[in-house]
Amino acid sequence: MNTAAQQLAIDLLSIDSVTPNDKGCQQLLCDRLSRIGFQCETLQFGEVTNLWARRGTMAPLFAFAGHTDVVPTGPLDQWDSDPFIPELRDGLLYARGAADMKSSIASMVVACERFVEQYPDHPGSIAFLITSDEEGPAVNGTVKVIETLQQRDEKIDWCLVGEPSSTNTLGDVVKNGRRGSLGARLTVKGMQGHVAYPHLADNPIHRAAPALAELAATEWDQGNEFFPATTFQISNIHAGTGATNVIPGEVVIDFNLRFSTSLSADDIKQRVEQILQTHQLDYEIQWNLSGLPFLTSTGKLLDAAQQAIQQVTGITTELSTAGGTSDGRFIAPTGAQVLELGPVNASIHKINEYVDFAGIETLSEIYQNMLQLLLVNE
Repeated sequence: MNTAAQQLAIDLLSIDSVTPNDKGCQQLLCDRLSRIGFQCETLQFGEVTNLWARRGTMAPLFAFAGHTDVVPTGPLDQWDSDPFIPELRDGLLYARGAADMKSSIASMVVACERFVEQYPDHPGSIAFLITSDEEGPAVNGTVKVIETLQQRDEKIDWCLVGEPSSTNTLGDVVKNGRRGSLGARLTVKGMQGHVAYPHLADNPIHRAAPALAELAATEWDQGNEFFPATTFQISNIHAGTGATNVIPGEVVIDFNLRFSTSLSADDIKQRVEQILQTHQLDYEIQWNLSGLPFLTSTGKLLDAAQQAIQQVTGITTELSTAGGTSDGRFIAPTGAQVLELGPVNASIHKINEYVDFAGIETLSEIYQNMLQLLLVNE
């Protein structure tokens, strides 16, 4: 027989909530949370559905954060079972969103149900910040909810994001920060012409190549205690007419830097443009800062996570800031302590995504212990 957390995970995974569509997932959560005293509020921005649910009015405020949207399935014929009909095979639950991150959300809700039953008059407040826009542009999701909360002077003290943080076994890794992400579209201009008459043209690819090589070879920093060194990666290069005998008139290059707290976005921009100018390029550049780095190096939230994982699993967890961005980047600037703790991430966004079925219940126990440590035993 399935536990409450396992069954709720199955119910959520049966909904084809491909980003940015929630398809009723949040209403299912609200139905459960309202029964135990949460005040639920739907915040709709464009086509994105967000849920803010809160129990209590006093500080400190502990918030669970997550997303009900999932990435597209990819080719259905490559799945061993329907991605929206959860299937249990050899102890693993297969479905799109199983690891990223509907199982975490189910574990959070059931953890709250059990905690409230045990401590109906608990100190402080508990909240849920759930969006359907994490896997998409992330424009009308968590960032908009945070803006709304700030306008109302609602301050989150501790935030646990249910992203799949674990590497080999549940709880072995907690993400206590993330690198920043700075992207750019660089257009280098030249002069179109015939490849047989290069002296009558100006090849922008040739002009850009030495600058790109220097950017790729640059040591931006050496990282620090919590973050690896900043990385530079080119993701796309577009040029040419399609003909093989035409020198292009311009080349467009997309690149991205994942950076630590050792650098600011302005530092990076200045250094990039200095290199471009040194190579005397005729260029235009459009920057896109999609997230600043954040770090929770110490504090009660981190202590509670490590202690709860130890109590439930016996594991001594490791801290990590690796991986891409998460919605934690929108919450941390408010002053909240932010951590990510969820299932093993080996299958996320892949064909045949899965989660350890027994681990759903284990994760719920960890979350429940954290609530007790922070709100009752502090």
